[in-house]
Amino acid sequence: MSLKNSSAKIKIPKFLVNKLKNKKIDQIYKKFERSLKINENFAVAVSGGPDSMALAFLAKIYSIKNKIVPKFFIVDHNLRTDSAKEAELVKKVLKRFSINSEILKWRGKKPSKNIQSLARKKRYELLSKRCEKSKINNILLGHHQDDLFENFFIRLLRGSGLKGLISLDMKSKINNKNLLRPLLDQKKKDLEFISKFVFDFYVKDPSNENEKYQRIKIRKLIEELKTNGLDKKKFLKTIKNLKDSNSVVNFYVNENLIENTYFSTHSNKLIINEKFFQQPHEIIFRSFSDSIKLIGKKHYSVRGKKLDKIIYDIKRNELFRATIGNCIIEKVNQSIIITKEH
Repeated sequence: MSLKNSSAKIKIPKFLVNKLKNKKIDQIYKKFERSLKINENFAVAVSGGPDSMALAFLAKIYSIKNKIVPKFFIVDHNLRTDSAKEAELVKKVLKRFSINSEILKWRGKKPSKNIQSLARKKRYELLSKRCEKSKINNILLGHHQDDLFENFFIRLLRGSGLKGLISLDMKSKINNKNLLRPLLDQKKKDLEFISKFVFDFYVKDPSNENEKYQRIKIRKLIEELKTNGLDKKKFLKTIKNLKDSNSVVNFYVNENLIENTYFSTHSNKLIINEKFFQQPHEIIFRSFSDSIKLIGKKHYSVRGKKLDKIIYDIKRNELFRATIGNCIIEKVNQSIIITKEH
C-alpha cells in the first residue's frame, strides 16, 4: 500500500502500518476503501463485536489517508449487567490504537418486548443526536455480507415486498443522516480475522446464541442451508437482480410523485390528483408511503396493512378522512390532501 498522496507524505503510525503489511488485511482494506469513497467527516458506530472493531480499524486508516477527522461512538444500551464495564473496556482497547471514542448511554426504562428492534432504533437516535451536535452527516455501520443474507430471510418471513427484501443497502438515510455500510460486501470471517489480528480482542454478545431472537434463529437456518447446498454467490446474484428490479420501480414512483402531486411549502400540504391512484399497486403504495413520510416528518414508513386499507378505500371512493403517520388524509372533490396532524 502506498502511504503517499499526490501532495504530501501521509504519516500513518508505525503500529498501524505493521498491521496493514498483512496481505489479507491489505486486500480487505482496499475493498473497504473502494466501497466508502467519501471525503468528509464521519462517525463510526462501535459495539465491540468483531465487525465493528474491524470497521474501527479500517475507518481509522481511511481517515488518516484522506485527512478526515472521524468520531468513534460506543453505544451502551444498558440491557445487560456488565454493559457499562464492557463499553469502557472497548474504549480502552481502541485507545491503545490511537482511536479515541465516546460512550453514548441509553438511559431510562428499557422494553420487555421487541427488545432488539427498539434497541436498534434507540441506537440510531443516540448516534443521530450526537452527530447533529458535531455537524456530522455520515455514520458508518458494521453491517456485513452475512447481515445482508439474514435481513433477506427476516423480511421474507414477515411477508415483505420487493423493497423490504433488499432494504439493507450500502447507503440509506435516517434522521437526515447518511447511514453508510462499507463492509456490506465483506465476509464476517474476514472481519473476525481483522479483530483478532489487530486488537486481539472483540466482545462476544451472549444474545448471539439466544434463539428467542428471530435473527438468531435465521442465522442458524442459514448455516443449515449452507450445509445443504446454499450457494452464497448465486444468492448474492439474486439479491442484485432484485435490487435492479427495485430501481425500476423507484423510477416510476418518482415519476408518479412528480407528475401527480403538488406540494405547498407554505402550508406543508400535499395535493394528490386522480391519476396518482391509476398506477400499479406497488407504485401507488410506495408513492403514498413516501408522501406520508414527507408531510408527517416520520423516519419510518407506516404499517403496510393500514396504508393498503386507505388506498383501497380511496379507489372505491369510500374514504373521506383518515389519520396515519402523523398525517390527516382527506378527500376534497377529486383530490386527496395530506396535511400534518397537530
